[in-house]
Amino acid sequence: MGALSTKGENPPRAVIEAVPLEGYRADRLSESDVRQLLGFETRMEVHGFLKERGVFLHYSLEDLEHDTATALDAARRYKAEQENEPVTELRAG
Repeated sequence: MGALSTKGENPPRAVIEAVPLEGYRADRLSESDVRQLLGFETRMEVHGFLKERGVFLHYSLEDLEHDTATALDAARRYKAEQENEPVTELRAG
């Protein structure tokens, strides 16, 4: 049991967490699966859980390409909005 629990951790909870954790590491469970199995309400809770245990999020080349395209699109839209905005100056009254 010592390999599953850490100092101050509840041994039964460590056992319950081990299955989803290893399933995620082996790419057999998704973030959503881990969230549901462990009763987390948000993805951020799952991310924190994984980070605390030294497990990296699954992030593929396709994820990177999608995020890059989204960021570039947002930057283009922001720039276009800024160029169309009239320049206003604050004047001391």
